[in-house]
Amino acid sequence: MTFEILQQNKCHGGYWKRLRHDSYACKSQMTFSVFLPALDENILNYPALFWLSGLTCSDQNFVQKAHAEAMANEFGFILIAPDTSPRGLGLPGDSIAYDFGEGAGFYVDATAAPWSTNYQMYSYVSSELYELALSRFPIDPDRVGIFGHSMGGHGALTIALKNPAKFRSVSAFSPICAPMTCPWGIKAFQGYLGDDTAAWEDYDTCELIGSGARVSSILVDQGSDDDFLSTQLQPERLEKVCVGTGIDLEVCMHNGYDHSYFFISTFINKHLRYHHKKLNRHINN
Repeated sequence: MTFEILQQNKCHGGYWKRLRHDSYACKSQMTFSVFLPALDENILNYPALFWLSGLTCSDQNFVQKAHAEAMANEFGFILIAPDTSPRGLGLPGDSIAYDFGEGAGFYVDATAAPWSTNYQMYSYVSSELYELALSRFPIDPDRVGIFGHSMGGHGALTIALKNPAKFRSVSAFSPICAPMTCPWGIKAFQGYLGDDTAAWEDYDTCELIGSGARVSSILVDQGSDDDFLSTQLQPERLEKVCVGTGIDLEVCMHNGYDHSYFFISTFINKHLRYHHKKLNRHINN
């Protein structure tokens, strides 16, 4: 697999690299960004975190706005931020609405035409990009976590729940907790997966947990002034389904914060510390 380097920038001692490659999962070119901390020749491998972004975003929203590099470099985290969908395919209606098509892949494997050929974002993140990253960068496979925002929070939670052996820690900012019951999720699932709601359950965090999927713990940070809180995000549904499951869920509500990267950048270091603690606890045990 050959990567085309689109951009490279030194930041806080490490480097952000923006790369493009031919994807077998999405049958198109895909772009992702990776932060490589200042590497120590005495260290063979490093922990890694996958970041999944939300609606309308590309890999660059996290790169330019989250300000995660200083602590990532301190902890030795490799950060991988994929795009949120295939681009430039010209599928009918793929760039009409902000919440469907380009920039809105919802981290599912589409089964409905015409999306099923290219919109395979679940497989792209959980298999193809995961394997590429571990083969090309000095990543410790026992210290890989995943986190994300909004649609990407939904993606991080569902991917971690279905792949706990790959992703050993998970957290989210303002995640879509129950997409089968909110307008964003219903529109996306109907478009990508068709009308059979049984197929939707495989990509709904609350349904997965209700059916027995487990991770050891989940950290969620949510702003109280988020315009989408009650209609789209519904963290109370996640809290309800986690009762009695053995999942250590922490939902932190923050007064006055909204849905933006101003909120994410304020608490990003908290999430890096959380993953650092979780991943190192695993490796030490």
